[in-house]
Amino acid sequence: MNDIEGLEGEEFVMTVELGKVREMARATGLSDYVDVVAAGDSSPPTFLTTQRNWQTGSADTWRLAGLHERLMLHAEQEYVFHGPPPPVGARLRCRSQITKEWHKDANSGKRLHFVEMTTWFRGADGSLIAEARMTGVEVLSDGGGGPR
Repeated sequence: MNDIEGLEGEEFVMTVELGKVREMARATGLSDYVDVVAAGDSSPPTFLTTQRNWQTGSADTWRLAGLHERLMLHAEQEYVFHGPPPPVGARLRCRSQITKEWHKDANSGKRLHFVEMTTWFRGADGSLIAEARMTGVEVLSDGGGGPR
C-alpha cells in the first residue's frame, strides 16, 4: 500500500454554472433538459462529477496522492444527497479525501490498485448538500511496481 488513506486536498469552490450544466446535459444526451434549464433549477445529479474542473493545485487530491490519473480507469461512482441536487447558480464549498485504498491481483497476472476518493459538497451556510464517492483503478506493472 502507498499509505495514502486519509490524504485530503484543500477546500475548493465549485459553482454550478448554467453553461456547464447545459454542456453536461448535451454530452450525456439530456437534450430536452438543455432547452429548459434555468438559474435556480436543480442540476442533474451527476453534474457533481464535473468537480474536476474546479479541483486544481493543492485541492487536486488525486495528484497529491501521486496517482497517475491519465492511467486510471473510472471504476465506480456513487452519490448521496442530503436534499435535492444543488440548484444552478449555487456556490459549493468542497473538499476531497482518499478514503480507501486496496490492491487486487488480476487473472492476467497484473496487480490492480484501487483508490476511493470521497468529496463533500457544502452550501454557503456550511450544510452538507451531497457526498460523491469515486473509485479509480490503476493497472500496475508485474510485481506490483508503478503504473504500466
